[in-house]
Amino acid sequence: MSHATTMHAVEPAESPLTPESWGKLGMWIFLAGDAMTFGSLLAGYGALRAGSLDWPDPTKVLGINLTALMTFLLICSSVTMVKGLSAIRHGDQKGMRNFLLLTALGGAIFLGLQAYEWTHLMTGEHKVLFTTFGGQKSLFGATFYAITGFHGAHVTGGVIYLLVVAMRGMRGKYSAENYNGVEIAGLYWHFVDLVWILVFTFIYLIPNPA
Repeated sequence: MSHATTMHAVEPAESPLTPESWGKLGMWIFLAGDAMTFGSLLAGYGALRAGSLDWPDPTKVLGINLTALMTFLLICSSVTMVKGLSAIRHGDQKGMRNFLLLTALGGAIFLGLQAYEWTHLMTGEHKVLFTTFGGQKSLFGATFYAITGFHGAHVTGGVIYLLVVAMRGMRGKYSAENYNGVEIAGLYWHFVDLVWILVFTFIYLIPNPA
């Protein structure tokens, strides 16, 4: 009996969900749903491309060099996001704010380059693919704008989100003991960056079969 009582006493108690863990759980649930949305868009793109006999070759139509630069910017912004979280974990509020602002700046430059890309595609030598509706070729433009535009909306939301977190940091809302809000923002931003790598690979880099 005493042995059973001792065994029962050393069993670890289940810790209840705290407000911090609720925030992370909510973000993970949101990201899981968003991942399925992006997955569906990319799957639809792949199905349309596989079923088309005259699908344009993305490597010849899209600006790979510009988009590679955009991808590099997002990867760098993920690094600054990690640096910002590491800074606040060590109690460096100024470092956190600076790195978060750099992350938001990287996202803003990405959006500016995407706007330039869209403008160029609408007016350049391949503009018929991106301005004409009807026929198989227009599906290329429609899916391109749908997927990259949806991702661009996420980047826009992420930039606003990061600026809000940075402003809260300027007011001393975060510290070495309370950095959950920065960590949750980091989850969102890393997701946005990861999705873009998939979009870049599927939309820009995979050439049509010879």
